Amino acid sequence: MKIKAISRSNKLILPIIIFSQFCCTSLWFAGNSIIDDLILVFNINSQSLGYISASVQFGFIIGTFVFALLTLSDRFSPSKVFFICAILGAFFNFGMLNANNSILTLICFRFFTGFCLAGIYPVGMKIAADHFEKGLGKSLSFLVGALVLGTAFPHLIKSFGLNIRWEIVIWTTSILTVIGGLLILIFVPNGPYQKLANKFDVSKILKVFKNRSFRSAAFGYFGHMWELYAFWTFVPVLLLTYSELHTVEHNISLFSFIIIASGTISCILGGFISNTYGTKKTAVLSLSLSGLCCLLSPFFFLINSSIIFITFLIIWGMVVIADSPLFSTLVAQNSDAQSKGTALTIVNCIGFAITIVSIQLLNFLISNTNYTQYAFLILAIGPIVGLISLKKS
Repeated sequence: MKIKAISRSNKLILPIIIFSQFCCTSLWFAGNSIIDDLILVFNINSQSLGYISASVQFGFIIGTFVFALLTLSDRFSPSKVFFICAILGAFFNFGMLNANNSILTLICFRFFTGFCLAGIYPVGMKIAADHFEKGLGKSLSFLVGALVLGTAFPHLIKSFGLNIRWEIVIWTTSILTVIGGLLILIFVPNGPYQKLANKFDVSKILKVFKNRSFRSAAFGYFGHMWELYAFWTFVPVLLLTYSELHTVEHNISLFSFIIIASGTISCILGGFISNTYGTKKTAVLSLSLSGLCCLLSPFFFLINSSIIFITFLIIWGMVVIADSPLFSTLVAQNSDAQSKGTALTIVNCIGFAITIVSIQLLNFLISNTNYTQYAFLILAIGPIVGLISLKKS
């Protein structure tokens, strides 16, 4: 009776989904905060550490492709899929504690952790879509906002110089993940708008793109992803470059946290604004503003005022993510009930694959030129392509 009562209350279900998503996606950020410890403990070549960080991303991309190919969250209870992936993700995360780890085993553990996250992040959005047909944009904005805060959190910890043992990070994130999975399994039943597919249909990953409105939303999301993770990755570089150009000192980690975490506020605001002005219009506005920030970035490097420069980066940090839950909403709304999970998963798969290209390209430009302040112009390609696609629908 208690579970049934909770299932009728959207006010309780949404916070549970948000908290569970935050707990479980903590696996994503755990590795980044203990990289330096891994060098010392396992005697790893520092040049190999990039593979450990990238392995989570590759695991997520492969995982989302497999989940979309097998249409898992459309054929089975997404809450159960979420729970199973949370338990497996915690297990692989625990693997980092093995005293006999090598660079190969560490890469494998992080890869499979990323693979399990494919059954957590997009499936969490599918669960929300099954419970909130109206006001989905607002619901997903809270969900993505939690992810943004989790992304920024390691920068905050680093800014205080806290000497937290790396084993505690692994234990904490693994336990949080198990808790998040259990909360979803126990308190979030199948949503009232869920319609499970009757059979396995591998062609779904192609069929969803035949819908013109879906295709427009998906390419808008792809353009957004081209910019987003590259910007997040190089926020410290932006701050460091400005500091060197104007001979000023900043707490790079603290300001990186503030800039990235500001996106939590804009996600939530964007969700409320979309209820009044429409999801697509709000997404277009956010994507336009973030593209404008890309184009204006070289000029702000020239301004000899840290306050103005950091304010600009905070604004950029807000608009660069505000459209993310809105695009996910458009993707879900333009998919039939039996394909929502597959649609959200394949779009995530392609979107995160694109981030690897933009990050590597930006890294090449920064590493091989003396004009870092102009390198971020390349990120404008994403918003431009996304806006063109949205205009066609």
